[in-house]
Amino acid sequence: MKKYDQILNLSCVTISSITALLFVLSSYHFILLDPLFFTLFRIVNVLALILFAFKSRSLTIWILISIVAGAEFGFDLPEIAKNLQFLSDIFLRLIKTIIAPLIFATLVNGIAGHADLKLIGRLGWKSILYFEIVSTIALFIGLAAINISKAGVGVMLPAAANAPETAAKAHSWSSFLLNMFPENIAKSVFDGNILQVVVFSIIFGIAVAKIGGKFRDPMLKFTGSLAEVMFKFTNIIMYYAPVAVFGAIAFTIGQLGMDVLTSLLKLLATLYVALFAFLILVILPLIVALKIPFKKYLLAVSEPASIAFATANSESALPAALESMERFGVPREIVAFVIPTGYSFNLDGTTLYLSLACVFVAQVAGIDLSISQQLAMCLVLMLTSKGVAGVSRASLVVLLGTLSSFGLPTTPVFLILGIDVLMDMARTTVNVIGNCTATIVMAKWENAFDQQKAEHFTNEI
Repeated sequence: MKKYDQILNLSCVTISSITALLFVLSSYHFILLDPLFFTLFRIVNVLALILFAFKSRSLTIWILISIVAGAEFGFDLPEIAKNLQFLSDIFLRLIKTIIAPLIFATLVNGIAGHADLKLIGRLGWKSILYFEIVSTIALFIGLAAINISKAGVGVMLPAAANAPETAAKAHSWSSFLLNMFPENIAKSVFDGNILQVVVFSIIFGIAVAKIGGKFRDPMLKFTGSLAEVMFKFTNIIMYYAPVAVFGAIAFTIGQLGMDVLTSLLKLLATLYVALFAFLILVILPLIVALKIPFKKYLLAVSEPASIAFATANSESALPAALESMERFGVPREIVAFVIPTGYSFNLDGTTLYLSLACVFVAQVAGIDLSISQQLAMCLVLMLTSKGVAGVSRASLVVLLGTLSSFGLPTTPVFLILGIDVLMDMARTTVNVIGNCTATIVMAKWENAFDQQKAEHFTNEI
């Protein structure tokens, strides 16, 4: 049986590598292939990968293979694929039902259950400090990348290009702070305002911690039971995740096609390289310095990251990230505080993208921004990038607001719209990885990380 598994693994790797190579060579007309033969060859590749997924019993493998299968379906049957978005919408709706009760239950139970109110204060200032340092580094990596590649220089706008009609204004500090506090918790849940739910849950948890045991114990039992039920709820929904990922990728490829990549390949490549550089230069050194088992870390973040990539939505990966990081050895009270808070303050991928996109727009418009102007833009982006996670492509609104505040034209944003979904997939993935890593950093800082759990982590289903 072990020999059979090795043969299957080798066959999948070989067939997938040949398929990718043939696709690149035929796309650039280096070789000519019979369309029917090549289609059948790709389908065989997908079937082999599905067989491999059955043998692996890993949800992450299923999700990754669903991305390949969805891309193949969208490429071969685009008209049908355009109608498959409902598959991913079902998943997103189910996920949205989980988020508020999960955050509420885990935070309240974590705060009141340990009655360590000083922990919340320490986590608060440590998290904000960490978030701002890492986000600022991401901004500068984005600036460096676009200034090196000059992806916008020489790009011509289509004659019929019109600026997006989205009205946007940059946040002010006062409006951002005001928006942190809920006026109606039901409205906050309905609107999906994660930060308001977090603030309400923290205050509620502190209140429970301060009352007597007679009243506190029933509430702790309730929130503890609710947290366990919601985690089990998440596990059930995650079995549907590969179907949702298949639908999301098939819809994206069917709607946009592969041709959308060619005209803006340089910008897309700049973003992906910059995000990869951020992971290598910032996240990797952190993991090494904290002596985290790297392979197990990759396993822990792979599931929420792959969901975020496929759906281009941070919110969809939140329950998986909460559960995965807790199983990886981060205490529940730290996970429950850091990840939801990071959704508003720790948007590494989004901040990097925004700095890159702003300079790209200036390059397309033929405007030469000085270093001081670019630094001033970074300061503005540190504010305007807050509070946009969880909403697919909400960063477009922030981008338009920042451009307007600096007097830059918004018409070049028309170019970005063509590939925004592909850019959003990458930046959302980095947002999720950044928040998962932040929980590990905070747990290590608090001397609360369970190294043994991390070393024995598995994501088998």
